[in-house]
Amino acid sequence: MNFPRYIAIEGPIGVGKTTLTRMLAERLGAKSVFEEFSDNPFLRDFYADRERMAFQTQTYFLVARYKQQEALRQHDLFARGIVSDYLFAKDRIFAYLNLDEEELSLYEKIYELLRPRLVKPDLVVYLQARPEVLLKRIKMRGRDMESPIDSAYLERLMRAYNQFFFHYEETPLLVVETSDIDFKADRLQLDSMVEQIRRAKAGTLYFVPQA
Repeated sequence: MNFPRYIAIEGPIGVGKTTLTRMLAERLGAKSVFEEFSDNPFLRDFYADRERMAFQTQTYFLVARYKQQEALRQHDLFARGIVSDYLFAKDRIFAYLNLDEEELSLYEKIYELLRPRLVKPDLVVYLQARPEVLLKRIKMRGRDMESPIDSAYLERLMRAYNQFFFHYEETPLLVVETSDIDFKADRLQLDSMVEQIRRAKAGTLYFVPQA
């Protein structure tokens, strides 16, 4: 079967991007690429005081993501595919959500300098979940730095993601509702997901797994 050579998994915090990336890479025999969020020295303070630390956090992520994505240009996608647990373009979701007007103006200048050099995915898989589900999953994994995250922030984040992908046209897009499914526990659902990925050749395709 023919599959996209470069797949990016996206969605808000707690939706299961990393888990699905790992599982798909194993299933497809692809290289997995994971966002290096824990290396950001500003992230812990950002969760505690988002307004004060937003620009430092966002700029660090932008540059770090660029460096990691730049390395993908050297990767032979025809020899072995890639499954990544983030999409570089999603960086702007958080910028518009967290930065003030002056910070955003400077951020956009940096972003536009970096973006043209990067390789676009062949397919983006956008994972959705209800805010209360995201909050439950975040609490279950128990990362100390994420403890200040509340449902109000997750609701804002989910709206921002939905708005971004409603207008997204750069690549084929597969939208997956994950609120009531666990791909790790249900391999039949993973099989269905793989089939949807194979079919996603153009435009936007929606997949709602049956619990």
